[in-house]
Amino acid sequence: MSDTNVILEVKNLKKTFGDHEVLKDINTTVKKGEVIAIIGPSGCGKSTFLRSLNLLEVPTSGHIIYEGNDLTEKGVDLDKLRQSIGMVFQHFNLFPHMTCRENITYAPIKVKKEDKAEVEKKADSLLKMVGLENKGDVYPAHISGGQKQRVAIARALASDPKILLCDEATSALDPQTTSSILKLLEEINRNLHITIVIITHQMAVVREIC
Repeated sequence: MSDTNVILEVKNLKKTFGDHEVLKDINTTVKKGEVIAIIGPSGCGKSTFLRSLNLLEVPTSGHIIYEGNDLTEKGVDLDKLRQSIGMVFQHFNLFPHMTCRENITYAPIKVKKEDKAEVEKKADSLLKMVGLENKGDVYPAHISGGQKQRVAIARALASDPKILLCDEATSALDPQTTSSILKLLEEINRNLHITIVIITHQMAVVREIC
């Protein structure tokens, strides 16, 4: 019988690029509500591992089991399962031709076919939560790196994720901005009960939020 507190389970995960073995038989579990940090030197496979968790990177072998569903199994509805797995990228990956609000609402409207008015109302609420209530109509080129990351986090939250994967979400930011983003992630974990897996080079991150 599976543990109902486990949201994500990794079994015998391997990933190779040619002759180079990046992930070597990784086994781990992530429980609901946890904040997990992935640490290690540059080039050790942290991002490859994180991106494998929602199959943005397809494993060479092994299993990724999310809420009892094996994402590596043929026939699994990967698109549907991914809708509740939020992703925050190191370089934000915002659409430059869309406003902050449009970046947040795009997936819920186009992919999940949710009501536009309701989604826009939710987007404004998320912008307020991340401290950017006055930036809804602003384009990404006109906001700072820290503000872009806050928009990216709001975008990830717009699909009501159960787990948030953060790929070095603070590495391009100054120390003060990094601290504010970490505080925001901590509040998201505590108040929204969202599980977080974060890659970081900063041990202060591990001490503060994990």
